Amino acid sequence: MENKSHAFWAGLFTIGLGCAIVAMLFWFNRDQAERLPYDVISTTNVTGLTVDAAVRYRGLDVGRVDSIQFDQAHPGRIIIRILVNRGTPMTHSTYGSLSFQGVTGIAFVQLDDNGAHPEALQTSLKQVAQLSLHAGLFEQLQQRGDALLKEMEAVAEHLDALTDERSRVQLLATAKSIQLAADAATPVFQQVPQSLAKFDRAADATDRLMDLYQRPDGPVIGNLNRAGDAVTHLDQSVQAVTTRVTDDTLPRINALADDTRATSRSFDRAAEVLSTNPRGALFGIPAPSPGPGETGFSWPAAMPSERP
Repeated sequence: MENKSHAFWAGLFTIGLGCAIVAMLFWFNRDQAERLPYDVISTTNVTGLTVDAAVRYRGLDVGRVDSIQFDQAHPGRIIIRILVNRGTPMTHSTYGSLSFQGVTGIAFVQLDDNGAHPEALQTSLKQVAQLSLHAGLFEQLQQRGDALLKEMEAVAEHLDALTDERSRVQLLATAKSIQLAADAATPVFQQVPQSLAKFDRAADATDRLMDLYQRPDGPVIGNLNRAGDAVTHLDQSVQAVTTRVTDDTLPRINALADDTRATSRSFDRAAEVLSTNPRGALFGIPAPSPGPGETGFSWPAAMPSERP
């Protein structure tokens, strides 16, 4: 009887301990974060996305996926209910996209914001706010797959056109032409080292000539110095001639000009006398009549009309 009672209590203790451990695990694993609901509307595939998948805002964990279901009011659309931590900057320009974790194929919702409408997006259980789901990287690649395939087909056709019989013949003819041109240019290439050597010698000669011209005791500098001396002497000679002309020649020219003017006045007086008394050229110029107060002066006789 005691064995049965001991076994009963031992079993009861084991069951109670197990229930306590389960309750503790449930308590510690319970998500106590306050989250707000948002609906992400998708019109494309959501392959790899499952319930309880992570929700990240620009790489940071901010929530989880609560449910995935079809939109009964709009066939073809999928409503992804996400729960986002309170305090996450959700705005009217926030949108979602699907991203994948490595190569496992497990998808998660990536939230981002383009900043076009920074007003806060209000949501509640009665009126859940909606976000749009943009195409992710893999979905964009899938959408562009047809165009890529067409371009690859076009490239393959071009390669086929390049490798047909006619193209091969043209390529062979081009290769032969290049070979002939190379053979014809070989002598020219062989003369290149000699031409380079001649060019080097010419450059060395030019350098020596420039050094000779730049030397202070070289011919160029000497000739320039002699030319400068000649210019200096010429300047001095010009100055001497100018001084002599100013001090000696110009005064003589001025005196000659005065004499010329005096001679001209004498000729003018002689011409005036001859014009008034032509006999003076033969008999000489008569003496002028005496004036008042001089010897031999007499008053002229009065005119008949002036007599009283």
